[in-house]
Amino acid sequence: MMDNIEMKYSVGALLYSPALNRKVADSVISEKFDRPYSLALCLEDTISDDSIEMAEEQLSITLKTISDAKKEKDFYLPMIFIRVRSSEQLLRLYENNKESLGIVKGFIFPKYSLGNADAYNKAVEEINNKSSQKFYMMPILESKDIIDYSTRHDVLVGIKAKIDAVKDYVLNVRVGGNDFSNEFSARRHYDETIYDILPISQLFGDILTVFSREYIVSGPVWEFFSSDNDEWKIGLRHELKLDKLNGFVGKTVIHPKQIKVVNEALKVSKKDYEDAKEILNWDEKGLQVGKSFAGERMNEVKTHINWAYKTMVLAEIYGVL
Repeated sequence: MMDNIEMKYSVGALLYSPALNRKVADSVISEKFDRPYSLALCLEDTISDDSIEMAEEQLSITLKTISDAKKEKDFYLPMIFIRVRSSEQLLRLYENNKESLGIVKGFIFPKYSLGNADAYNKAVEEINNKSSQKFYMMPILESKDIIDYSTRHDVLVGIKAKIDAVKDYVLNVRVGGNDFSNEFSARRHYDETIYDILPISQLFGDILTVFSREYIVSGPVWEFFSSDNDEWKIGLRHELKLDKLNGFVGKTVIHPKQIKVVNEALKVSKKDYEDAKEILNWDEKGLQVGKSFAGERMNEVKTHINWAYKTMVLAEIYGVL
């Protein structure tokens, strides 16, 4: 299995907040959000080009506020990540916020591609060489060069080679559902899932095929957080079920109300938990197959072992239904 496997699975529901948000520090300190969750402070798409300096200043205030508060009292501290615009910005933020970066787990790289991978990788290695603390990276696969079907295979294999080169620093690989949807002029409603958009579903299949055997790949953002009769919640649950079936773990969320729904979906059913436990503790000599805990299906050690490891890790982090 992967190194730091529990931490990688623990990213879970990643709540995005614009770095300009002046209230997010108080929300973290006062524990206003369901937990567990992770937090992404975004300097990219949620910030206009003429507000970057202001956003970086507010980011520094947010980090210092949370960091100082943590020294004074105990509260749930999520894994915090900063979504940057460029490798140059990453290095600048590191130099300008050294005293507060102890609460930061790593950095998110949008539109990670063959064109910028080397610069991002070099920047991550540079700050880790300077720091006694380990900083992780989470590249987002959402660039246009992945979409072109004629070159997609070579591009994905090339990007994986770039990510493999800094594997020790990679916590998750993420996908950009909205960026892909924009390329196809598509947008799902709360009674539809990203998998209903065939070009994107096929694209996700290619990404998962290349990456999910070696990396945790996180599911795309769900835009809805309100509706008259909680249809948004039903739709999110449906998409999360398909995420889980296809190999995505965790999800980008854009509203605190979504966190609880994601965490519920990450829980493990009692039947799956018992089957996984049985497979991992198999003690029958010779015979490597048997009836499941509920007597409904087959448990075969050799073909279900990876599923069992994954199931037990999820159960430990998110619980059993």
